[in-house]
Amino acid sequence: MSAIRILPEQLANQIAAGEVVERPASVVKELLENALDAGARQLTVQVEGNGTRLIRVSDDGGGMDHDDVLLSLERHATSKLTSAEQLGAITSLGFRGEAIPSIASVSRLTITSRQVDAPLGTVAEVRHGTVVRVHEAGSAPGTTMEVRDLFGNVPARRKFLKSTATELSHIEEAVKNYGLVRPEVGVVYTVDDRTVFQWPSGVDTLAARVLRLLNRRAGQDALLAVEGRTEDHLAIAGYLLAPEETPATGAKLRIFVNGRVVKDRMIAHAVGEGLHNFLLVGRAPAGVLLLTIAPEAVDVNVHPTKQEVRFRHGQAVHQAVVQAVRQAAVRFQEARKESLFGRSAPTRPATPSPPPPAASPQVREPQPLFRSETPRRPVREEKSSAVISAPQVATSIPTPTPPPAPESAASVETPASAISAPLRLLGQVAECYLLCESEGGLLVVDQHAAHERLLFEELRQRYTSGEVARQRLLFPKVLECTVKECQLLEENSAELQRLGLEVEAFGGDSFVVKAVPAIMGTTPPEEVVAAILAQLGDEGSGRGSQRVEAVLASMACKAAIKAGQRLTPQEMEHLLQKMQAADIFSHCPHGRPVARRFSPDDLKKWFHRT
Repeated sequence: MSAIRILPEQLANQIAAGEVVERPASVVKELLENALDAGARQLTVQVEGNGTRLIRVSDDGGGMDHDDVLLSLERHATSKLTSAEQLGAITSLGFRGEAIPSIASVSRLTITSRQVDAPLGTVAEVRHGTVVRVHEAGSAPGTTMEVRDLFGNVPARRKFLKSTATELSHIEEAVKNYGLVRPEVGVVYTVDDRTVFQWPSGVDTLAARVLRLLNRRAGQDALLAVEGRTEDHLAIAGYLLAPEETPATGAKLRIFVNGRVVKDRMIAHAVGEGLHNFLLVGRAPAGVLLLTIAPEAVDVNVHPTKQEVRFRHGQAVHQAVVQAVRQAAVRFQEARKESLFGRSAPTRPATPSPPPPAASPQVREPQPLFRSETPRRPVREEKSSAVISAPQVATSIPTPTPPPAPESAASVETPASAISAPLRLLGQVAECYLLCESEGGLLVVDQHAAHERLLFEELRQRYTSGEVARQRLLFPKVLECTVKECQLLEENSAELQRLGLEVEAFGGDSFVVKAVPAIMGTTPPEEVVAAILAQLGDEGSGRGSQRVEAVLASMACKAAIKAGQRLTPQEMEHLLQKMQAADIFSHCPHGRPVARRFSPDDLKKWFHRT
């Protein structure tokens, strides 16, 4: 007797259900995809218990006639695929024809469907894969799929389900996903006859849906609008939460490819890279990203539940997403500049002045942003940098030498302001924050974070052009290094030169420091070397350009104005002026916000004047 047998159809369907129907949310996902493929403009999802008691999905789509209702219960029966050639260019959400028979094999399923021009609809009742009744009945146009007693005939599957709260959260996620990708479609979601949310039909934009989902209290200015298009017909759209709005936990990035929700690490990595130096360490991007690509350029048939895809040209897609997100960050800067500084805020010239020529072998001396004779008070430790003595901060743009500061910088108003008219400097608070009046509101600027970003952008520009200024030491410093430090110095000698650090072997484990980056000229050489090597040796700093940027960020952090450092009114004015003229200024390189504006309405609420 042969040991190989053909599986009974019912058993085959249950095995298929094990792949397609992982949990109640899987049922909701499959039914929603079928509804959208049928042209639905209104979706209603009703759930009872944890989804095993009842799942009912109703739509106003095209509906099915009597024969199609019965055919939909057969395995691999589909209206969306007719030839092998179409498999390489899928345009629908569903196409395998496995969902409905798989669901029917592990539940009590009732299908009610009517086409618009039909006088009556068809009702099919199926019990654990067996059709028990088919009849005509009056019904609304469209289709209603009612799933009861899910996994009732396979109780072992129920044991693997999580708590009711967990299963409901997965169902809600599935409903929200398709309400996001199709914002023109109305969605009603109820649990145990309680309406969880109701999104209108034909009213919402994608931005409105994202705000409903991510933060109902946030305004449009809390989102980064992502737009991009490539020559090979890849379109990128979506909205990401502004960096300061991204929560420490629970942040979620929803990715859609041709209307299909997918899990794709490559795309998620590209979004993170595009927001590099804007997000706080440990936080991940949140929002919605929609990719539209030629169907033949993406394979959606690589996962049983269609949750993963494979791109034909993955690297090109990755780079396009990075570029689109970076451009969104630039546009966000422009909008934030107008919001903080007013409409008359000056803009940077289209063609920036070239850096000084590097042909001369003489070392260029750094020119200070601030030349203040004000005594420096002891500084407090910054979270992102070690405690160092406050240097005279270096930059490439000279400023006039201001007079000595008065006793209290916060008590002085400067009559001839260098900043734009809508912004008026009020003073300094806690020797850490600058206070300004902006369009009747209050603008608070973190002086360290603001200056750190400005220095970082200048360092990055000069590093790219190979012109990071260095300062030669009058007395070279000999350092005794560890084995790891010796290895890093030898492996990164060329990179250290570009960073403005000149170090040479001095025999054994000793190295001599002959020059340091000019921006860190007042920092002890051993601290400069230690800070740079710490970033080069940190695996968490990333590789390539990200690791270099981590070094530049560390350099900028150590050279920037510190919290606890008193500034003269002229210094405060000049810092604000530099912020207004900068292309990128909203966050320090480590992701901390630079400024926050409190509107007149915010101030009124504080004092209960509304």
